Amino acid sequence: MPRTTPPRPVDVEALFPELAALRRTATRLHPRPGAPTARDSSVGGPMLWPADEPWPVCSLPHKRSSGYRYTEVVRTRQILEEARRRRPDPGPTDEEIAVMRGFKRGRHAPHLSDTDPVPMLAVAQLYRRDVPGLPDTGEGDLFQVFWCPFERHGETRHDLHVHLRRRRSEDVTRPSAEQPFPEVVGREELVPSPCVVHPEEVVEYPYLEVLSPSLQARIDAWEGPEDDEGVQYIYDLSTAPGWKVGGHIAWNLTGPARLACSGCGAELTPLLTADHREWDPGTTSWIPEEDRRDLAVPGAGVPTGVSPGRGRLTIAVCPRDGSHPLGLVSQ
Repeated sequence: MPRTTPPRPVDVEALFPELAALRRTATRLHPRPGAPTARDSSVGGPMLWPADEPWPVCSLPHKRSSGYRYTEVVRTRQILEEARRRRPDPGPTDEEIAVMRGFKRGRHAPHLSDTDPVPMLAVAQLYRRDVPGLPDTGEGDLFQVFWCPFERHGETRHDLHVHLRRRRSEDVTRPSAEQPFPEVVGREELVPSPCVVHPEEVVEYPYLEVLSPSLQARIDAWEGPEDDEGVQYIYDLSTAPGWKVGGHIAWNLTGPARLACSGCGAELTPLLTADHREWDPGTTSWIPEEDRRDLAVPGAGVPTGVSPGRGRLTIAVCPRDGSHPLGLVSQ
């Protein structure tokens, strides 16, 4: 089923004409639980991966023996999904609850050293035919995203390690029938549930604090008092919530920061945003028309089960050279 974002409640360019030069197109992915194949665009689905090509692994040094068993994370999600669909009495049985209570965090892989290679998690696979916002780098029509199952990287030792792969789908003549997975993951929320995507292009504008001080002041005056329940630029007019390709970054936690490529100094551009929620109480105007009937359904706004970092992770890339280091923004 396609997803349709309602029109924005006001024409923001008519109110503030200088925003027209700052607009960007974003492609909302609208992932929803399903059974994608390797020939589909997906979040958490199977990758179109050559059988003779090594799967991406993380060998960066960090503890990787403790956490949650990957198979138990997957089984818990299966139990809950089956229970949600159960009629006439939805919900897990006593036996299922007992099974899930037995799935606990622990040192489940004591044999793993701090540098043993661990398979990276398949996060997203996007075909350009489905997602027009994907940049054409000349490296193929298929874009694949992986990340390490542990957030123990970078200077803070709390960051993800992300790997991108671009390829030509027609070159994969003998795809792998099985995908490796790690024994243990650091957090359950790093494992994406299989979702089909329903790409939809929308228009976005920069986060409020990115704008010039004079424009910010005019927008603040237009919005009125903070307790006014009317349209808000940040929540209703600037950036869409949820998974998306392109667009602008919502700097709601840290405030804006310049993203300079460490390889050449160019300003990095947002490529993919992975978001815990498809909407929250502040962004209900972005809820697709087709989802409004399911607002009361548990989990309807968190389809992928993913919550990277602080809840939303944007992967930014160098516009000059795709081989330069990535930028990661956690908000």
